[in-house]
Amino acid sequence: MSASLVPDSPVAEKIFPSPNHGERRNGRRPDILLLHYTGMPRESDALQRLCNPLAEVSAHYFVFEDGRVWQLVPEARRAWHAGAASWDGETDVNSASIGIEIANVGHEGGLPPYPEAQIESVIALCRDIVARWGIRPDRVLGHSDVAPLRKEDPGELFPWERLHRAGVGHWVAPAPVSDGRFFVRGDQGPPIEALQAMFVLYGYPATVTGVFDQETEAVVRAFQRHFRPGRIDGVADLSTITTLRDLLAARPPRDGAPSSA
Repeated sequence: MSASLVPDSPVAEKIFPSPNHGERRNGRRPDILLLHYTGMPRESDALQRLCNPLAEVSAHYFVFEDGRVWQLVPEARRAWHAGAASWDGETDVNSASIGIEIANVGHEGGLPPYPEAQIESVIALCRDIVARWGIRPDRVLGHSDVAPLRKEDPGELFPWERLHRAGVGHWVAPAPVSDGRFFVRGDQGPPIEALQAMFVLYGYPATVTGVFDQETEAVVRAFQRHFRPGRIDGVADLSTITTLRDLLAARPPRDGAPSSA
């Protein structure tokens, strides 16, 4: 941390330093904001783990259930929060991102709702970070987006739509869930290849094989957790595919390219 011990974000009330960080590789500038839940029964234990050198994990910020925000790692440094992950071809997500850990027991603890004070702080922190670093809305992501085979956080109860209304993240109204044609594990052929290509185009770590395999199912489930939380089943139904299509059409311009919306 800097000698002044002043947090990078004014939303953070103090610095609680973690030793678990390093240089961003190749001078990488962070352009992803990655959100996690802690997934531990007690937030104090989660905080201590993020600061334990033996654990070799960390994040830039920690948001308590009561809304307090502490900074653990300087934003200029590479925190160790993403693990094996990928987004839009970038496999060193730690070097490319700023990570926020949100205290919540997670799926194993029944996935309780995020408290109001906590979400208000998360929104304020995210707004500050994306403004200072110029992070695009479609690069505000959950851990499950970048590691769909391993992770479920921050989960389907995280209020992504509310963040979007506050100016953080990408969102379109999910297409209504309905019966009809769908794709499931084991299906194969050109339609599956096209579906996989759509996920790759948005940024998900999918592989275009033409076979609806375990990886594809995990990507579909991760997408549903973030963008179509009404049903999380890994089935590529009409609602899921339509929502993905609408997100691609509404995505902000990239690298100066004209918008497809």
